[in-house]
Amino acid sequence: MSTDDTTKTSFAHPRYWPTWLGIGAMYAVAWLPWRPKLWVGKAIGLAAWRLARRRRHITETNIRLCFPERDAEQQAALVRESFIANGIGLVETATGWCRDHEHLRHRVVFRGQQHMARLQAQGRGALILGVHFSTLDLGAALHALYFRADAVQRPHDNPLFDRFMARSRAPYFDAILDRHDLRGVVRRIKAGHAVWYSPDQDFGRDASVFAPFFGVEAATVRMTARIARMTGAPVVPLIFHRNPDDRTYTLEYLPPLEDFPSDDEVADATRVNAVIEAAIRRHPEQYLWLHRRFKTRPEGEPKLY
Repeated sequence: MSTDDTTKTSFAHPRYWPTWLGIGAMYAVAWLPWRPKLWVGKAIGLAAWRLARRRRHITETNIRLCFPERDAEQQAALVRESFIANGIGLVETATGWCRDHEHLRHRVVFRGQQHMARLQAQGRGALILGVHFSTLDLGAALHALYFRADAVQRPHDNPLFDRFMARSRAPYFDAILDRHDLRGVVRRIKAGHAVWYSPDQDFGRDASVFAPFFGVEAATVRMTARIARMTGAPVVPLIFHRNPDDRTYTLEYLPPLEDFPSDDEVADATRVNAVIEAAIRRHPEQYLWLHRRFKTRPEGEPKLY
């Protein structure tokens, strides 16, 4: 029996039936008209807000830490809005993965294109500084309408879903690199490719330095500055969000970071976090507050979750 046959047989196992059902649901949602699609996303978000207690606790903790200037009622409202935005993000992901993204071109406002166009005209590679917004995968599909890029990602624990995810992202990324494949990232950038990298998650003490994020010390990966140093490539922030009309999206390249990296790892991490924080503050409800951004704590500090 060939490897493909073995894979097909293993994916037919009953343990993968819920995954197949989920994939089928994503295809069904992706082809809904736009307004019903958003209703489904909002319903998913509200259901998760009510039922996913652990994720709600994580989100409440993150928002309490990051927005101390808001009172309890305002913080609670932002938690609810965040779940709704991330529910809509699921149907946006389905749309980006299961349909040709060309049909979305009329929904895109793209600013700052000149920053990447200039680098591409010079044949230079770049490190795209991304952010984990709820619109992440749809944003990547929309970005591919204008510029090609590679992506860095963590493989999914479910092998069937990992294969589905990789195949769904393949049309709008030239290459998908494992987040541990530093050598591959460096090689692609030196060959003139733009590589999309999102450093705003907690990957543990060994890979990080502590730098402020919304005023809270956060384990921040060293990799952004390290890649920039090894390649000499510019770091170009890319931000994207769903507009208030719920029908269009804005993508924006900011100017490449100047004098980056420095000789100070903490200063570099602080600068990266400041760029990400400023992007989040534009539409804070659309950020992925559901993940444990402050999981790793400095020595002597108590756990936050």
